[in-house]
Order: sequence, then C-alpha cells, then structure tokens
Amino acid sequence: CLFLIDLFCAKIQIKNEPSKYFVWKVHFNLKINLTVIVNTDRGLQFGTVTEFSEDENFDKYEDVIRIASKKDYLQHLKNQEDEKKALDKCKELIVKNDLNMTVIDANYNFDKSQLLFRFVSDERVDFRQLAKELGAKLRTRIELRQIGVRDKAKEIGGLGPCGRFLCCNTFLTSFDTVSISMAKNQGLALNPT
Repeated sequence: CLFLIDLFCAKIQIKNEPSKYFVWKVHFNLKINLTVIVNTDRGLQFGTVTEFSEDENFDKYEDVIRIASKKDYLQHLKNQEDEKKALDKCKELIVKNDLNMTVIDANYNFDKSQLLFRFVSDERVDFRQLAKELGAKLRTRIELRQIGVRDKAKEIGGLGPCGRFLCCNTFLTSFDTVSISMAKNQGLALNPT
C-alpha cells in the first residue's frame, strides 16, 4: 500500500546506524520496505522505510533526497563490496601497527566521500597513524569511532541472564549510564568503563 506522506513521519533505517531517522513532510509516495536516499549529518545514505507515524516528537529530522533507483541500488551493492575490502585492509594495518583494537565494520556513505570504521577496545587507542595510512590507501576521508561493548551486544543480540533476548537488541534505543550502586547490585567490577 502506498502513502502520500505529507503530515506523517517516515521511519528510515540506515545500515549499522544506532537509531532510525525520521523524515518530516516528505513529498514522495513512500511505502514500507522502499529504499530511499537520505541526507544525514554524515552525507548521503542509502536507507529503507520501516514504518510511518503521526508523532512529531522525534530527535532527528533528515531529508529524503529521492526514492532509490536501480542505479542507486547497484551503487549501494558496490559500496558494500568496497566496504569488505576496506575492512580487510584496516585489519591488516591494525596488525602491522600493533594496535590493541578490534575493528567491527566499515561503512561508506552513499557517494563514498567518507568511510567510517567502528571498533571496540578496552583502552584508549592512538589511531592517528592508522587513519593516515588508511586515507592514503583508500583515498577518502577516514573516520574511526570507538564503540562500547554494549553497542556491540546490541548489534549481535543474544540471550540475557533472564533467559530472554537482550533488551538492547529488542526495544531499547539508547543506553542509560550504569551507576556504581547498579554495578554493586549486579556484582560487576567497579571501574569507570
């Protein structure tokens, strides 16, 4: 079923983004599972419409540039292939530079003007040399972002100690801070991370 969205918000999922983007008053015929090109703070992104809502209280408002064409979809597939190659190159350089980090994924924005690597590490990592080498090899703007283990658990999913699927994977959209008293109650190690 098609909707002419004029007074509604469309919820758009962008690959590996922690939150969904909400687009207000777009003037396209949109439907669920339709792919679109969205202008975000990271540049153009390829996304999928997941639902519609009348609620106006959203944190992020992004513009739908256009409904994705076949050419856009082929570009998206090519970007995914290039992301795999970039991920392999990044892992190779991490080993070469002997950095204590585990790279999770690589994400090009739609026009390939920027490449984002997300990684997990137990400590602060000086990745300036890695960013320079990646920029020289891949010839694009490189951004490296450290994510926490809770963010990684949200992506992977799994079962919690209660026997149910992890809350962060099913319905939580953001994480609250863990206080010292919460850590004590759960018998966790008392450290800032």
